[in-house]
Amino acid sequence: MSDILGTQQQQTAQTEMAQTRLLVCSIGNPAPYLNTLHSAGHTVLNSLASTLSYPSFQKSKAYGNGLISEGSDFTLWQSSSLMNISGKGVAKAWQQFQKEGGTGNRCRLVVVHDELQLGLGQVKIKDGKMSPAGHNGLKSIRDMLGGQSYTRIGVGIGRPESREPNDVAAYVLRKMTSGEKTVIENSVGRVEMELRRMTQG
Repeated sequence: MSDILGTQQQQTAQTEMAQTRLLVCSIGNPAPYLNTLHSAGHTVLNSLASTLSYPSFQKSKAYGNGLISEGSDFTLWQSSSLMNISGKGVAKAWQQFQKEGGTGNRCRLVVVHDELQLGLGQVKIKDGKMSPAGHNGLKSIRDMLGGQSYTRIGVGIGRPESREPNDVAAYVLRKMTSGEKTVIENSVGRVEMELRRMTQG
């Protein structure tokens, strides 16, 4: 019996060691642009923290002055800066996360962001090295990470018919309707599924 228990304990330890630790970051804008379509990433992370019964987000100087919520499965982090300069905070948070991870632990950076190219509430996974396609927050992250690998989770916000820059800016910076917010929050199940998949590989 002791041999069986010993084997089970070893298998459990090996499974835990094999799992990849995730720092899941959302980018958006602070007040007065809270709850806008451009901050859909924050909306999803708030919903994820609630779904997982994680503690409230707290400001952390060590993590680039962002807001952090740590749980047993993931470390969630929200940028507190403007979207266009969010890369500095993400890079600092990632550096701290790796530092705390210890030698031998596998870590992975994931960024959750709004995506104009997807229908409302749709979710798409991309390699962080792919083109930002005009998304200034992703450009900032690319520039600050200096080629480091990460994964993007785009959450669809749809797009206006007009492609004029001023019209697009007005669209992404407007407040979500209650219906839009519900649809975006409902994408959290797919996001959580993808995150759990990442911990295994």
